[in-house]
Amino acid sequence: MPLDLDQKARDILKQNDRGGYTVPTARLYPYQWNWDSAFVALGFATFDRERAWQELELLLEGQWRDGMVPHIIFRRDDPDYFPGPSVWQAHGGDLPSGGISQPPVLASVMLDLVASGNDADRTRAAALFDKVLDWHRWWHSARTPDGCPVVCTVHPWETGRDNCPDWDLGFDRMEVPADLEPYTRMDTVHADVSERPSKLQYDKYVTIIKFGRDVGWDQTRLTNEGPFLMADPGIHFILLRADRDLRHLADILDRPGAADELDGFIAKGVSGTDYLWNPDLKAFCAREVRSGAFSQGFSSASALPFYADAGSPDQRDSTLGHLDRIGAKVDFLVPSWDPDAPGFEPQRYWCGPVWPQMNTIISKGLAEQGHTDLAKRVRGDLAAAIEKSGFFECFNTVTGAGCIGTDFSWTAALWLAWASPNRKT
Repeated sequence: MPLDLDQKARDILKQNDRGGYTVPTARLYPYQWNWDSAFVALGFATFDRERAWQELELLLEGQWRDGMVPHIIFRRDDPDYFPGPSVWQAHGGDLPSGGISQPPVLASVMLDLVASGNDADRTRAAALFDKVLDWHRWWHSARTPDGCPVVCTVHPWETGRDNCPDWDLGFDRMEVPADLEPYTRMDTVHADVSERPSKLQYDKYVTIIKFGRDVGWDQTRLTNEGPFLMADPGIHFILLRADRDLRHLADILDRPGAADELDGFIAKGVSGTDYLWNPDLKAFCAREVRSGAFSQGFSSASALPFYADAGSPDQRDSTLGHLDRIGAKVDFLVPSWDPDAPGFEPQRYWCGPVWPQMNTIISKGLAEQGHTDLAKRVRGDLAAAIEKSGFFECFNTVTGAGCIGTDFSWTAALWLAWASPNRKT
């Protein structure tokens, strides 16, 4: 079975290849997505390292002049997807794109490729280093609101955790404008409506896009004046880890000036971590910046302090306690939302399902910090879900059934790079 799945995974990556970049899955997501491509590169690297680097190089072709790497790059206008380039109207770089970013895993993926590679990989990383550093600078400037100690997000799509109940606090402060243009969703044509975000959520997603257009995609204004502003433990911990990994690359590539700058970013991330600590839930939670209110559920992003090497011993112990509590309630760790919190739905997108990329980085962090048994369960649960249901976008945390997109690129890639029993250790 695993050998057959390894070949199936390679076939999925090849069939989703669009000439140097990879779509997540046909029709439902017909463009190049930011963090998808980073994880996809890890899968390609198991059998075609040239193609792995090409994935990252083409992703950075879409970088904006201000340093942002957008969440989607539109190399064509595909009627199967809404909202497309004509809706975003974002042209901050050489290619049409979305006007927001996504979790910055790119530096961490580059370090993985360098650590497992040779001089040729170091050469490819060196050619991309300054662009990735510019992206980190963008996060620490454009997405750090006035008076806030951490980077924040202006759109749930920027977090990668689109309709997680974490964002209800931000949405509750929003109003949908009367002049919001009518639109036709395409995601519900290609996927089960019961597994996708609601109509009201989509109205608010599009409302934020409208504000971005209205301010000409001025990213500082979007952050400080936009209708949605939340601090996300996912982005915070992923960026802190990425700053550490880019700092390591700076040493490998002999970039002392960049190393000093990254030390400052790391210090900022470490000092700001307590801002995300919910003392009532005793967990790292999303926080609505303008009110200061915390989300009241343990999400998969709440499990990432180990990955970032952040948080106090007591905070880490409490995080482990939540994982133990949740692990006793579900058959497949780690659910995207707390099964004991309102809004939990094991089959609806980010309201409960297990996500391959989240399990990968959660398990990696746990293993690095010595929690090997829990790390093995997180990895093994994802492998079991894939073996049971195939290469879906995500999986029901109770049953292991596949959810949303099929023949999914990052699931195939992370099977090859991490979950497969045949992976090299």
